[in-house]
Amino acid sequence: MEDLGEIVGEFLMESHENLDQIDRDLVSLEQEPASRDLISRIFRAIHTIKGTSGFLAFSRLEKLAHAGESLLSRLRDGVQPVTPDTITVLLVCIDGVRSILASIEENGSEAEVDIESMIVRIKAQMDVPTDAAAAPAAAPAAEAAPVAEAEAPASVEQEGAAARPAPEPVSDQRQPLGQMLVDAGAAQPSDVASALQQQIEGDERKLGTILLEEGKAQPAAVSEALQSQAPKRSIADSAIRVDVDLLDTLLNMVGELVLARNQLVRGVMEIGDSGLVRSAQRLGMITSELQEGIMKTRMQPIEHIWSKLPRVVRDLSNSLGKQVALEMQGKETELDRSLLEAVKDPLTHLVRNAVDHGIEEPERRIAAGKDPEGTLTLRAYHEGGHVAVEVADNGAGLNVERIAQKAVENGLLRPEQIPNMDKRDIMAMVFQPGFSTAAKVTNVSGRGVGMDVVKTNIENIGGAVSVDSTPGEGTVWRLTIPLTLAIIQALTVDCADQRYVVPQVAVLELVFIDGNTTKVEYASGAPVYRLRGKLLPLVRLDRALGLEVGGDQGVYIMVLQADGRRFGLVVDRVLNTEEVVVKALNTRFKDIGLYAGATILGDGKVGLILDVSSLARRSHLAVDSERETVADKRGQQGGGTERLLVTAVGERRVAIPLDTVTRLEEFPRDRIEHAGSREVVQYRGQILPLVRLSHLLGAYGEELEGDTVSVVVYSEGGKSVALVVDRIVDIAENSTTARRDAEEDGLVGTAVIQQRVTELLDVRRAILAADPNFYSDSMDDMLVEA
Repeated sequence: MEDLGEIVGEFLMESHENLDQIDRDLVSLEQEPASRDLISRIFRAIHTIKGTSGFLAFSRLEKLAHAGESLLSRLRDGVQPVTPDTITVLLVCIDGVRSILASIEENGSEAEVDIESMIVRIKAQMDVPTDAAAAPAAAPAAEAAPVAEAEAPASVEQEGAAARPAPEPVSDQRQPLGQMLVDAGAAQPSDVASALQQQIEGDERKLGTILLEEGKAQPAAVSEALQSQAPKRSIADSAIRVDVDLLDTLLNMVGELVLARNQLVRGVMEIGDSGLVRSAQRLGMITSELQEGIMKTRMQPIEHIWSKLPRVVRDLSNSLGKQVALEMQGKETELDRSLLEAVKDPLTHLVRNAVDHGIEEPERRIAAGKDPEGTLTLRAYHEGGHVAVEVADNGAGLNVERIAQKAVENGLLRPEQIPNMDKRDIMAMVFQPGFSTAAKVTNVSGRGVGMDVVKTNIENIGGAVSVDSTPGEGTVWRLTIPLTLAIIQALTVDCADQRYVVPQVAVLELVFIDGNTTKVEYASGAPVYRLRGKLLPLVRLDRALGLEVGGDQGVYIMVLQADGRRFGLVVDRVLNTEEVVVKALNTRFKDIGLYAGATILGDGKVGLILDVSSLARRSHLAVDSERETVADKRGQQGGGTERLLVTAVGERRVAIPLDTVTRLEEFPRDRIEHAGSREVVQYRGQILPLVRLSHLLGAYGEELEGDTVSVVVYSEGGKSVALVVDRIVDIAENSTTARRDAEEDGLVGTAVIQQRVTELLDVRRAILAADPNFYSDSMDDMLVEA
């Protein structure tokens, strides 16, 4: 066996590839039982495994493969029809072959796999009575006996020797250039003959050169003929297998080359020699092309890990008595090979969970007015330098109330927290270790392990996982995965005399704050910036990292996108853009949760790579916790100054005290519903009543066009109401004394703000107009009564 080590290794690799293809083809064959192409392809693959195993003296493997081949032969010849039972038996056979291959790979010999029971089951399937036995009578004899051909090649060869047709010419055999030009009408036979005669007489020029120089042929025709003349590689010769460790070594060396290139380019730029600058630019271009080429060797389509999932879905749905159709979209999307391996297990678990928990039994689906067959969709696509992978089902959806109840039972949440929590935050509890809402434990799920492992594995590679669900319609599990972990484009920034790196894929734009034309504002103590009419929440990097907090002038705002939300990161300076090599961090740094890695910058210093998603999540929590304290301090410093949110209602300007604003939202118009005579919208697990200030204040006019409406949300004691305005205008300070105007219902007065007369809203009156019971003592119900 030691002498055959390399041959056996090649056999194992090829056989595993064949088995993966057989798995996919068998599942497809069940959907298309009349496909002779699929049957023939499966037959050839199992025949190859059988023949090679016999040559390598793996008798048990050969015996099992031969039994499967015999059943496939009957299917191919039409002696027996393709049925779900037949597919199941063949899949059992394939599993047995895979088990023997695993034993050979591990121990060097065949294990005591119980192939006898499998062979008995295969033969029993072959003996199933069928009406199709007479169908193949007219089939050609040569096509009806592949097994006999393999077992007795000599006799078949002797019988067919007389009838063997003459060999056909090889399709890719190289043809003479002159003949190709004549056949294409690009040259005359006499001109080609003259050129050939010149070569015979000693002319060393090529035939095409002679014809071109004498004007007997066109350059385009000669070029096309030369390209057609080039021999084409066969499929077997078009690819080679390369050890993954060698690719990893090459990738690491390219990473070091990129670092050296960055340092060299920086040094050359400081010297300023034009010749050296051109050479450095040339080196940079070659390095980038080399890096891109090496990266492509590691990129593989996500189809490689999806290919096993049809079998998983089929087996699991059959065992659970469910009907599930699997759809795949974007299977050509490519990922780094190391990331594919890391994603495989989490993705498989999400698929199994969707089939087990998400999609209902046919009876329940019919009762709910759905198609008895559920649909599980795998979707992959590129998004902002990442790959998004979605596992979506059209099942029952997540039971948010049940999840909240279970979280309270497990001590993960307190009952008083539930009413103020967003629906997505409650659904995210399923990623907690040991969390499960399953009524019973099965061999598929219910033990409370799995979802936390999914989250941990995805976050370990710099990704994120989220869930969104609509009761009765289905659930979408979304994985966001980086394209690669090796080399990224990044911006280097300064903050409090420290240098950091921000991945460029997360950066949308940069804004310089000069304190005059652009400035940082504060809403309830939290810094915001007005970006094209919309308030952008800001995160100060120095405060988030515990550094000395600087001022609000002469700084930069990096507009970032993370977890589907946009925010601004305030830094002191933005230096430059460069390719950086991501180096893994020590476990202690990973536990901090603010850094995705480290790199060596062009000047030789170490720069920490910021984890934008983690920074946003942590900083938003910090802002919320500090908001009340900061607002109090600013109130004490400002004396009688009141901060107002200025809105537009029709042609009127209406100001709302900023301390009564919980948050600003935009709701799609189609989400607005009616409960009695009032408008409501579903919001964070509540039924949120709406009041249009235009109706309250009598500012009727033409309704603004658009798909969304702007609202100001006020929350207190677990209840919320929404005030609908036409648009948000500004945040302003009012230090003047308001003139009371008792004639207008819903207003407390007017004031001159930003040199415009602005009406001051009676917030309590507006809240009671939306919900007359808002200030009642009844706080038992989580949902706001409409």
